Amino acid sequence: MEEIVRPTLFEKGISEDHRGSLEYYNKLNLETFKRFYIVTNPKRGTVRAWHGHKIEAKLIKVIKGEFVIGTVEINDWDNPSPKSKVELFTMNENTGVVYVPPGYANGAINLAPNSKVIYFSSLNLEDSSNDDYRFNSKFWDPWADYSPEIYE
Repeated sequence: MEEIVRPTLFEKGISEDHRGSLEYYNKLNLETFKRFYIVTNPKRGTVRAWHGHKIEAKLIKVIKGEFVIGTVEINDWDNPSPKSKVELFTMNENTGVVYVPPGYANGAINLAPNSKVIYFSSLNLEDSSNDDYRFNSKFWDPWADYSPEIYE
């Protein structure tokens, strides 16, 4: 994949005929991705944030329900700015794939119950564990805007 330095939404392609449909991402090169995992949030309004990597990249695709995916560039891994701009992507199973480059943290809140999202990672689990930075889910806090009545 050519180097992408900003979070990017890859639009999906679709072909349909009498047999059904085919969703595709022909401009997306999966060569650098080594593993994937699927997260299911049964309860609406579950926040999973913030998880960052200096060298690992992620691809994020909603496969059921609806999520708001947040990305934020980390300016200082030991003392990040709480004023850093969070970029948000509202996604459902009909939306494309979001690429999160190295140097960013990501987080998500599901807007529908039983929502499911798949993450592709560019590092194997051991290398990812050595490149793992966690921040409080409310350090950058766009989540209450999406679900204030159930936000925990």
